[in-house]
Order: sequence, then structure tokens, then C-alpha cells
Amino acid sequence: MARRLCIGFAWQGNLDRQAAFERVRIAEDAGVEAVFVAEAWGQDAFTLLVQLAERTTRIKLATGIVNFYSRSPAALAQHFATLDEISEGRAIIGLGASSANVIEHFHGVPFRPALVRMRETVEIINLLVAGQPLNFHGRVFNLERGFTLRFKPYRDHIPVYIASFRPQAVKVVAAVADGWMPTMIPIGRLGGEVDRFLGHAKAAGRDVSALTVRSSGSVTVTKEPAAAREASKANLAFYIARMGDYYYQQLCDMGFADEVNEVRRVWRESGSQAAYAAVPDTLCDALNAFGSVEECRERLEAQAEAGVTLHTVAVQGAASPAEESRVLEQLMR
Repeated sequence: MARRLCIGFAWQGNLDRQAAFERVRIAEDAGVEAVFVAEAWGQDAFTLLVQLAERTTRIKLATGIVNFYSRSPAALAQHFATLDEISEGRAIIGLGASSANVIEHFHGVPFRPALVRMRETVEIINLLVAGQPLNFHGRVFNLERGFTLRFKPYRDHIPVYIASFRPQAVKVVAAVADGWMPTMIPIGRLGGEVDRFLGHAKAAGRDVSALTVRSSGSVTVTKEPAAAREASKANLAFYIARMGDYYYQQLCDMGFADEVNEVRRVWRESGSQAAYAAVPDTLCDALNAFGSVEECRERLEAQAEAGVTLHTVAVQGAASPAEESRVLEQLMR
């Protein structure tokens, strides 16, 4: 059986849109299962996904991620049901909490209660997509007028994948979602964390064989692994030092307390560039892999042994679309 692969990118800043379209078409032709489009405080994810829907026919189209604070559950249902209709059933709902800094200081919305809001958001989206009248009484949302979407959704259920990593949040994901997107779990700890997630799912009465576990990190085929690693370090340092305490605490819990405390200290005292350099190779390589096709396949095999069923991959520096396609096909085997 072919390995399930996905690609992802952050549609932020000065993205070459035509190059993005081409990248997704190459992935689709190679048999990649899904593309995940990120959203932060730049361009929205849905506009690009709709454009991709009109230019592709098979690849699944996911948000990776949108937060469940800045849009109401009903607005999210509208977005995803519309995307699913345009793509003829290829949407994946990718949700996450984001961070207190973003939610409170960009969107101006209180960050709590995260777990209750997550569960209620999924329940409301599922009701609307299923065509059920929206009568809902929860702790966050009380909706009494029985609204329904004014069009028939293409499917009566759109798969919901949730990005989470704190222990109580993972329990909720196991109970309500179709897929789990864990974050910042070192490869040596991944198997135990996936086992814990599946245990929660079994306890909630779920069919674990129907659940998807997306890889925590990415695997990048590149002829310049050092440069790819440095770019990854910059991203890691930003999340450790500037995105609140969730990601920092996660890496502390995963055995890297000394390393992330040093990154925070360096950022505070010397700025971002110095903090990027302070991220050790051991931390970066525990979370992501860079190198040849053979090296990346070794990491994919380790992820699969840990219980990952959908693997995030990237190809950098391919000489042609044909070469990029060949690399993706090799990673699938």
C-alpha cells in the first residue's frame, strides 16, 4: 500500500501564487493525498483553497490550520461547506486554538475556554453540514432559532482534523475529531504520544482504524540540508520565544527544557538572529528531517512505526517538475 503523503505551506507574505498552483498540481499528479494551507495574520487560507479547488480534481484541500476563535462555528461551517461544494467533496476541516497572543492581541477575543470552545465548535459545524436545524445549548454557544445552511452541503460530514498537543486537549480531539495533527513531538517520543491518543479514542468508543494521525514534523528532500535546517531553526525559535507559553511548555515536557530556555534567553538579550543560531541541531532534527530521498524515507518509516498515517513532506531544489514528481513518488513507496 502506498504511503499517504501531504504537503503544506504558509500562504503569508509575497507568495508566488502561480508557483503555488504548479506545486499543488505536481503533488496531485504524483498521488499526494492532501495539501494543507496555513493561516496566521496574513492572507486567509480559504481564498487560496478555492483557487486550488478550481485548478485540481483529486487532491484533498485542507486548512492547516484555522483557529476556532476568530470565526464563529457557523461561519466556519459556511466556509468549509462552500469549499467542499466547489471541490466536489475534497475539503478537510483543519482547526486549532492558535495562541493567546494571536487570539487576544490580533483578533481581540478572549482565549478561554479553549477545550469547551473546541468541542462545541466541532459539534455545531457537524450539525450544520449534516443539514440539521441549529438548536444548540452549550457553555459557550446558545443557539435557539434552528437556522440551517441555505444550500445543501455536498457531503453530510466533512472530516475534521484538529491540531493540539496539551494532554487535556488531546483527549477532546480523540473524542470528536477524524484526525489528529500533533505539534512539536520529537521522533523519539512520537510512538508513545500516538499510543496515548489512540487509547483516548478507544475509551471514547471511536473506531481507531478510521482516524488519521498526521506527522508532527515535516520531511524535506533537499540537496542543501544545512540551509533547510537553518530555516527550520528560525521558525522554531519564533514559536519558542514569541508565541506564548504553549509551544515552549510542550518542548519542555518533551525533554528540551534547557534548550528552549536558552533560546528564550538569547532572544530576550540579543534578538531574533542570535536566537535562531541558539536552536541546537539535536532539537531541530528531532522534530524534522532534511536530506536525500533515502534519508527522508528512513524518517518516514520511523514515523509510520510510531503510528503516523499521513506524512507531511516537501521537495526543495528539484531541477524540474518531473524530478519533483519522481521524488514524491519515491517517498510514497
